[in-house]
Amino acid sequence: MKCATCGADLTGIATDLPFKIGDHSIVIIKNLPVLQCSNCSDYLLEDCTMERVDELLKGIDAKVEVEILQYAA
Repeated sequence: MKCATCGADLTGIATDLPFKIGDHSIVIIKNLPVLQCSNCSDYLLEDCTMERVDELLKGIDAKVEVEILQYAA
């Protein structure tokens, strides 16, 4: 697969990404599988991964300031 930004190859890696779920709430998901560009470092989440992320984020109380979760498929 090619990067939409620069056209370089995307490589599968696991990384930690933050998601803002409210005005003052951030969830960090650790070991999240992404496709990352070998040139510009942009990344892409596959549809099945994003569906799982959506499920994880639905279970978070928006009153929590910071939450750290491990990704599990």
